[in-house]
Amino acid sequence: MKVYGIKNCDTVKKARKFLEEADVPYTFHDYKKDGVDKDKLAIFVKEFGWDTVLNKRGTTWRRLDEDTQASVVDAASALEVMIEHPSTIKRPIVEGAVKNFIGFDPVSWEMALELGELK
Repeated sequence: MKVYGIKNCDTVKKARKFLEEADVPYTFHDYKKDGVDKDKLAIFVKEFGWDTVLNKRGTTWRRLDEDTQASVVDAASALEVMIEHPSTIKRPIVEGAVKNFIGFDPVSWEMALELGELK
C-alpha cells in the first residue's frame, strides 16, 4: 500500500498514525520531497474526479490568483494546477491492493480495515 501526501499535513499525520496503530504496512510518498507523478495523479483524477482530487478548500488554493483559479475548468487544467502546486491535491490518497481511498475518515477507514479493503 502506498500513501500519497505531504509529511507536515495534519490530516496525513492522522492517517499515518491510524495505519501504524493498526499495523498496516505502507510506503509514504511525499509530494514536496518526492514530487508529483503526473501519470499517477491522472489515474487518481480519473478514479475520483478532478473536482474531488483538487482541494479548493485549502489555503494553497485560496492563495492562488483569480486567473489561475478561473482557468481550472476540466481534468486537464486541474492537473496542471496540481502539478505546479502539489499542496492543492487532496490528502491523503491511498493506493491500496484492494481499493483506493482519498481523504481521511477514521470511521470509514476502520470499516475498510475490518472488511480487508485497507491493505
